[in-house]
Amino acid sequence: MRCQELHQFGQKLVRRRLLEPTNDSKSPTAPLNTLKLVAFGVASTLGAGVYILVGEVAMFIAGPAIIISFFVAAVSSVLSGLCYAEFGTRVSWTGSAYLYSYISMGELWAFITAWNLILSYVIGTGSVARAWSIAFDSLIGNHIFQALEGTFSPYMPYYLAKYPDFVALSLVLLLTGVLVLGAPESVLVGKISTGINLLVLSFIILSGFIKGDLHNWKLTEQDYTLNTSESGDIYSLGPLGSGGFVPFDYDGILHGAALCFYSFVGFDDIVTKGEEAPNPHRSIPISIMSTVFICFLAYFGVSATLTLMVPYYQIQPDSPFPQAFLHVGWGPARYVVAVGILCFLLYRLQSSLFPVPQVIQEMAEDGLLFRGLARTHTRMKTPIMATVSSGILAGIMALLFEFSNLVDLMSIGHLLVYSLVAFFVLVLRYQPDCNLSKNEKVEDKIQMMPLVKKNPLDSEPEAGSSKTLKNLWLPVSTTPTQKSAQIVYGCAFLLVLLLTILSLILAQWPSQVFSGDPVLTTVAVLLLLLTTGVTVIIRRQPQDPSPLPFRVPALPVLPLVSIFVNVYLMMQTTSATWTLFGIWNAFGFLIYFGYGIRHSLAGNNHQQPPATGLHLPDS
Repeated sequence: MRCQELHQFGQKLVRRRLLEPTNDSKSPTAPLNTLKLVAFGVASTLGAGVYILVGEVAMFIAGPAIIISFFVAAVSSVLSGLCYAEFGTRVSWTGSAYLYSYISMGELWAFITAWNLILSYVIGTGSVARAWSIAFDSLIGNHIFQALEGTFSPYMPYYLAKYPDFVALSLVLLLTGVLVLGAPESVLVGKISTGINLLVLSFIILSGFIKGDLHNWKLTEQDYTLNTSESGDIYSLGPLGSGGFVPFDYDGILHGAALCFYSFVGFDDIVTKGEEAPNPHRSIPISIMSTVFICFLAYFGVSATLTLMVPYYQIQPDSPFPQAFLHVGWGPARYVVAVGILCFLLYRLQSSLFPVPQVIQEMAEDGLLFRGLARTHTRMKTPIMATVSSGILAGIMALLFEFSNLVDLMSIGHLLVYSLVAFFVLVLRYQPDCNLSKNEKVEDKIQMMPLVKKNPLDSEPEAGSSKTLKNLWLPVSTTPTQKSAQIVYGCAFLLVLLLTILSLILAQWPSQVFSGDPVLTTVAVLLLLLTTGVTVIIRRQPQDPSPLPFRVPALPVLPLVSIFVNVYLMMQTTSATWTLFGIWNAFGFLIYFGYGIRHSLAGNNHQQPPATGLHLPDS
């Protein structure tokens, strides 16, 4: 009896949502060719990271080697983007990662994905608001900072910001009110904002070629001492490290990459436009890779410009580029750059909060969150409760946390979502008959690996064990079966565990591992051997031959490399970030197991829930 209850509980976790496209999803739209998709991806990706984050990472974490940090983050983004492309094309209409997960993997996976997407969106809004406040304060002479820090700094705990940012809070609350009133995203405003952004970036990069000095990539202790003795420095100097191009060693590069990943969030919005692409199997992956490459060139250009114009330890992290122009004697240019940055960040603030209420409303309509959050405004028809709750949460984050803490938290949330997507792609490719037909019933769907076997007495233990071991290496069928699907599912879980342990060891004790420490090096080698062996077992299993608009190449290696890179970057974040991340997800699990699992429409009605709010951008 207990086994049956446990089995039923496990089935609840993997029950899937079946959904028909809405009528508006079938309405004709102008086709998006590859060029338009790339333009859309670049507009969705270039954001606050290029203007504020660059200064902090270059000054305190990576130095001039920040350009390598951006390269590592770009590689991670490309791998995640390719996995996201296949995952999105498995569903024949536009939607979010939450919708894709619910349809293809099951309820618990969908909740985890959506819960962390909400975190990333909310934190993204808070970080952009904080960035706007910092840029505005720098433009008017840091008067807000001086007034608020002097008043509140003695009373603020060490894990919060030095002062509460009431400007950022006011911006978020104002934006929340605008969204409640039903203000749509303006395509024209978006194009103008993107144009301003590209002009500002071009001006910054060209200025670097004119005023840059290669000596700033070869700084020594003598240069640092000379700068310290100069009386004209307004801002205190940052750490020197070991000087040169890589002043904070390779640990700094990798920690910087984890933060720089924030700057690439948004490229996966391209996948949500797959339905409008006439040739998605070609245009989607090309657009993703082109978007990441263009954004990397932009980030490479501005970070190289900044570290060439100003010694990395003299960068003003809160307002790096306006202060850089002041440093090289181009005082008037800093006002032009600052105003351009403020205009662009104001638009990005709206676009970053816009998707959050839609995700919350859809989860509430599905019963996974409290139903009250799905309430809409009677006259405006906007999700008022979802908008207000997400706006208040984003405002609190902007009020109390430093920009760098928000960036860390947003990066770790998106890295987890991208790792889940890579895991889903790996598992689904080896499942039997993964076509998600709208006429199939939930009971007929092939679930992932059951938590409890139906009846262990149905077969002889010895023969069953022998057959299972044989199937690991020599599967009897050339097409996926329930047994081969279970093998892949279990092996994929084991690989995630092995890669997580390996990432933790390499992140915490890299020098000991590569210097030949007998314990750590042995453990790392054993983990690599186990990972290779389990990967070969997965590789031997038959794949689903069903045609897909796009298929990730080099399966299962590419998704596993993506998971490893993402998890390794997650390990580079601080313990405080992990604490906040753990609290957020623990709270989410309390909501799901205390409310969502009992009120889910997929479980209570055993029928398709309302198909509302599908067409939302995703990050």
